[in-house]
Amino acid sequence: MPTTPAAAPDRAPCPALQAAEAWFAGRGWLPFAFQREVWAACAEGRSGLLHATTGAGKTYAVGLGAVLRAATLGVPMQAGPERAQAGAAPPLGLLWITPMRALAADTQRALAAPLADLAPAWSLGLRSGDTGSAERARQDRRLPTALVTTPESATLLLTKADARALLRGVHTVVVDEWHEMVGNKRGVQVQLLLARLQAWNPRLVVWGLSATLGNLPAAMAMLLGPRPRRPAPRLVRGRIDKALVIDTLLPAQPGRFSWGGHLGAQMQQPVADEIARTAASGGSTLVFTNVRSQAEAWYQLLLAARPEWAGEIALHHGSLDKGVREWVEAGLKAGRLKAVVATSSLDLGVDFLPVERVLQIGSAKGVARLLQRAGRSGHQPGRPSRITLVPTNTLELIEAVAARRAVAAGRVEPRQAPEQPLDVLVQHLVTVALGGGFAADSTLGDGCTADALYDEVRRTWSYRALPREAFQWALDFVVRGGASLGAYPEYHRVVLRDGVYRVEDRGIALRHRLQVGTIVGESSMLVKWFSSAGMGGTLGQIEEGFIARLNKGDCFVFGGRVLEYVRTQDMVAFVKKSSGKRGLVPSWQGGKMPLSSELADATLAVLAGCVPGCVSGCVSDDGQADPAGVATDPELQAARPMLQAQARLSRLPTPAALLLEQYRSREGHHLFIYPFAGRFVHLGLASLLGWRLARERPNTFSISINDYGFELLSADAVDIAGLLDHALLAGDEADGQLLHDVLASLNSSELALRRFREIARVAGLVFTGYPGAPKSTRQLQASSGLFYEVFRKYDPANRLLGQADAEVLAQELDLGHLAACLARLRRQRIEAVTLPAPSPFALALMVERFREQLSTEKLADRLARMVAESEAVLDAAEAVPAAPRRRRAATAPRSPG
Repeated sequence: MPTTPAAAPDRAPCPALQAAEAWFAGRGWLPFAFQREVWAACAEGRSGLLHATTGAGKTYAVGLGAVLRAATLGVPMQAGPERAQAGAAPPLGLLWITPMRALAADTQRALAAPLADLAPAWSLGLRSGDTGSAERARQDRRLPTALVTTPESATLLLTKADARALLRGVHTVVVDEWHEMVGNKRGVQVQLLLARLQAWNPRLVVWGLSATLGNLPAAMAMLLGPRPRRPAPRLVRGRIDKALVIDTLLPAQPGRFSWGGHLGAQMQQPVADEIARTAASGGSTLVFTNVRSQAEAWYQLLLAARPEWAGEIALHHGSLDKGVREWVEAGLKAGRLKAVVATSSLDLGVDFLPVERVLQIGSAKGVARLLQRAGRSGHQPGRPSRITLVPTNTLELIEAVAARRAVAAGRVEPRQAPEQPLDVLVQHLVTVALGGGFAADSTLGDGCTADALYDEVRRTWSYRALPREAFQWALDFVVRGGASLGAYPEYHRVVLRDGVYRVEDRGIALRHRLQVGTIVGESSMLVKWFSSAGMGGTLGQIEEGFIARLNKGDCFVFGGRVLEYVRTQDMVAFVKKSSGKRGLVPSWQGGKMPLSSELADATLAVLAGCVPGCVSGCVSDDGQADPAGVATDPELQAARPMLQAQARLSRLPTPAALLLEQYRSREGHHLFIYPFAGRFVHLGLASLLGWRLARERPNTFSISINDYGFELLSADAVDIAGLLDHALLAGDEADGQLLHDVLASLNSSELALRRFREIARVAGLVFTGYPGAPKSTRQLQASSGLFYEVFRKYDPANRLLGQADAEVLAQELDLGHLAACLARLRRQRIEAVTLPAPSPFALALMVERFREQLSTEKLADRLARMVAESEAVLDAAEAVPAAPRRRRAATAPRSPG
């Protein structure tokens, strides 16, 4: 860990600080300035946020800082004779929270060495969903001095009756990878946990760690709370010189037309060759995909390209069995594997020194995710990090240039914490009632009261503005079940007896502990080998909805194997090895993530550089090479045929102009619009514009979306006058008319029901089942749907219903970004083009729709005909270069008045 010198502190260091310096020196290291800054802050009792490059040494900065903090508090470090004779380590003092099980295990290994040398009296433990029953029982008898855990396992500690006695000695909490949790309900769960611990220990020190955050001061406030702290917290930026290389594996023939997945097969051999080159130099490669189904597919592609690699490459994602994941992680650390195809299960903080190369299949969809994954290579100070982007369609070549420029400009996505999620609050109130309870008022002594708990909750960022009536509603809901569940005792989860709120029913307590947490997904089934003698080994978990579509004898790909489905019994899918080589690839829920607004804006800026007259341009007004300058980016050179085709058939979108394309086919009338706002915003925008167009003139629309734009397909022609004068683009977030139109344009009740299913599980209304006997998706949906209908009919003021509606607008439709997008579009001029044949951008949207309607074979035939049609139009245009251009209707943006 070679580092650069840092300035000496102004005052004489304490013995513990000298010991930390000596520990570094004993390994030939010199601490970075940011590490010394964190050590000093911890010794002073300051909380803070450390933002530093991946692999820079954040773990040692805050880990040793926690040791220094303990030393200032007088916590024993050395195992003296009396402690050795007693056989007891100091009680729990350091709580280290990570978002992933793989990262938790890696953090435990990283902390083991410094703690063994600097605090040999301490014990170190790990507690997560993978922790065995024997280790859990041992920790239940006595918690270790330092515990590495996940948000869910840490919250489970709060449910113990003696939680206060167990946790009041915690002096330091470290929240690793804070950027991964701050923007979701797991982050809210962490906020409530920290508030509880600080109520028991007002001198609690909290540090967050991150490498990829765009709004650092705000992110620190979301972690530490909105109220001032004493001493003042410290925001530490760990800037070190570390080379980062972002390049692209260019396709040999990107073509003039492309669509999602178009280049996948073409990139198979180049990816295998890159892995082989890295392995020849003694390094390993991480191949990242965005979703599990893509990871399964690429693992099979690599084995098909290099069958001799069986056993030397591996697959890693969260649905695989724990034993499989641990084997892969160990093989990667030891350098035994040439490559691992992985999802986000390996992109957070895990230290794999042999990894020299990272390949990203397809777009990373965000600057932060790209940086995070790049940091898996060269994961050590002084070693360069390199990530190579592997495009799956030609548009991703443009995105690659945009990502590289955004990274160079430091444009990393900000995160925002959820505001007042009542389902998490309801769960927390039951947790607190289980963990010793709380008094109705202060007449029973100085313990926790309902008023004190309300004030404690308001110390968190997400609940800083929580009204007292909302807190009281949540409390009444867990005590009496609200206005519609009062007759059912099982929803009286908390009882008020002798002035104290507690959970007395052992069944309710067990069910709550079994589903503490905020991670909600489709019900999963275990995948096990079929054996006539009984159950076979476990391969992992797969979503129930996929298995439900299979018939006996169907084959599918899972865990890198082609499996044959045998039967389902007790929520277990039994399988056997398939003799065939092909199978279906499971499609997990949430398979498409949206392009971030930062990366979308950067992509538009790159396209603006490709229009005529720009120095960095790459196509001219007639679709030929721009004489004003040739693009220096190799990706733009490779994308030139597609960009020229788009410019010849239509226009290139730019930040100053909104491109509209119209096309008539046997299907009907096509309207293509390219806001470049990401698929979530495009879904809401397409529905809104379709509804507004149909309001003016009755029509029926089919919608197709991607990250760059959307298509409205209708049987009747569309009058775009309202788009040309911006009238159809009216509305902002504070405008009630926009909210009305958005809700009217969608099946908002169905979207709200879908959100309510998750809320019902987090709030504890729906129980997912006991270990070994999980409930099916159909059962869970029926239960949550019943609650939804009952509340709508008999308890319309139920605040969980209001939360479902709010989450639809904020998350499903991204109303804030939708309003901002509309405001941007109103400032742009409109460029409308009538297409003689589908443009490259339009074809990509049409394919999105075809995939839902056609088989793979029929889709290939349809695409071949459409591409041939467009190619013929282009060839004809090139044969007559002086032909007049198509009519374009352009309007200037509406003036502010």
